Amino acid sequence: MSRRKAREVAFKILFKVDLVQEDPAEALFNLDRDFIVKEEQREFVTDLVMGTINNLKEIDLQITKFSPDWSVERMPAVDRNLLRMAAYEIAFAEDIHPVVAINEAVDLAKIYGDDNSRAFINAILDRIKDENS
Repeated sequence: MSRRKAREVAFKILFKVDLVQEDPAEALFNLDRDFIVKEEQREFVTDLVMGTINNLKEIDLQITKFSPDWSVERMPAVDRNLLRMAAYEIAFAEDIHPVVAINEAVDLAKIYGDDNSRAFINAILDRIKDENS
């Protein structure tokens, strides 16, 4: 499994945790039941999910700062969770280049988001990247 696929799995877990209020630890425990994840990517998926959850307050503040017309709660769930995951990678993950995090989020938005998702996500993440540089 590539890191791209691992990000997609992490996004799906975050989406599920957000929408149905599933416990993140339980969602990760059920990782093998719900997804095909190779052992070498399990840690990366876990880091993305738990890192995003554990830093959610600060992440949401950054997203809100650069999206004054949309509260995080009002954003489409796909956009919200892609933004959160990529913002975590940009602001907190030391081994991920911010441009990679942005490109991966935009690519996932092409698959799961609506027509406006790509530009919206790219613009906010670019500002978060600049602030965290």
